[in-house]
Amino acid sequence: MPPFPLPADLALARPVDRVRIGPGWSLEAKLDGWRCQIHTGSGRLWSRHGKELTRAFADVAEVAQELPDCVLDGELLAVTDDGAISFGRLQTRAGRGPKPGADFTVHLAAFDVLAVGERTDCRPRPYGERRGQLLELLAAGPPQIRPVLATADIREAMDWVGALGGVEGLVSKPDRPYTAGRTASGWLKWRQRHSLEAVVIGITGTTPASQAFVLGLPRAGGREMRAVGVSLPLPAAVRHQALRLLHPEGEGRRELPGSVGGLPGAPPVVYLPVRPEVVVEVEADQASPAEFGRFRHRPRVVRVREDLAVDELPITT
Repeated sequence: MPPFPLPADLALARPVDRVRIGPGWSLEAKLDGWRCQIHTGSGRLWSRHGKELTRAFADVAEVAQELPDCVLDGELLAVTDDGAISFGRLQTRAGRGPKPGADFTVHLAAFDVLAVGERTDCRPRPYGERRGQLLELLAAGPPQIRPVLATADIREAMDWVGALGGVEGLVSKPDRPYTAGRTASGWLKWRQRHSLEAVVIGITGTTPASQAFVLGLPRAGGREMRAVGVSLPLPAAVRHQALRLLHPEGEGRRELPGSVGGLPGAPPVVYLPVRPEVVVEVEADQASPAEFGRFRHRPRVVRVREDLAVDELPITT
């Protein structure tokens, strides 16, 4: 066993609106997967929140045991037969495991090493030393476990975003020890944003500061709406402008599955339905709510589009 209890607390990245880089910093590809830590000696995996994932990702656990005894921090990725990275495919593994005949395989993109063997705690070492140790550990390892792309060149890093499948942004990391938590780690994550329109079909939240929109897009025929996500809490200006335009539809509140808000397994989204008449512009990290017909992460409402009608929006199936 490593020189500290498992699962260990993980370093987290703080969201920023632009890429940060400086002397001694490194940029890593931000991939669309599930954060995990893995102990190769025992072949056990845990989620970011400490939930055991070994059964669900038994294939990754098995190949990990081909590596030297170590604890890795990384991202589980579902890679389809045509080479695309699909976050939705990972959700089919939740609580289950590898399924014969599936059209994808799961890989681990490792970006840090926390321990080697039973005595070496790598966390006090600076990032550059840990990165070198990681590359050495994975050099002759299985192809399903590879190091995440990293560079100190911002132009090279920006070329990865959008050009390489599954790279949704960048993570900036200073040359510091590995420290658990979001603030102490010094890690900063930037995601590429896309602007698009959606229809307000409901309001959720118990206070003005927590109010958010349930967003929809027209189905074929234009008479029904498909729920595609829940926004982040509304900016005050947007809330004031939109609320004068919205009208309740029916009586009482309704529920949607928690997955509509981008959180598989989350409690249902309780909301007050409104007539689907108001179009808003949102910023999201997807060009469209494609996979499973919903946004991967909660989008930000930028403004109300009084100049657009609902029938001008794209149709969903």
